[in-house]
Parts: sequence; C-alpha cells; structure tokens
Amino acid sequence: MNGIKTQAYIQSLNTGKLKPEIMDEITVLDKVGDNDYIVDYKGVKCHALFNWFICAYFADDVYRRVTE
Repeated sequence: MNGIKTQAYIQSLNTGKLKPEIMDEITVLDKVGDNDYIVDYKGVKCHALFNWFICAYFADDVYRRVTE
C-alpha cells in the first residue's frame, strides 16, 4: 500500500462542513489497523480513517500525528 496518492479531508483545514476546499493530497503509507492508515500530509505523518459511505479519507494532522 506504499505511496498511494489521493485526496482527503484534512483536520487542520476543517471549517465544520464537508466542502472540497478542505481537501488536499495525501500519500497513504501503511494500513496499521482496521480502517486505520498512516498517511503523509505535507511532510507530517498522521493517522487517517476511510469513510466507506462517502468514499473519502479523513486525515487528522492535528490530534493524531505519528511521532517516531
């Protein structure tokens, strides 16, 4: 699953509504759990979830950063 580029809703851009303006490109690096992914967003590694109802990733670059 390394290196898949796609669009995601980004937590730090969240305005409270699901609008295309709060989406940006991420790179999916690894699947680490059931619907839990490690992604790269502009050099920040963080966790993301995939919502099957709207077919979109939600990357949390604010509260769920990966620090190693």
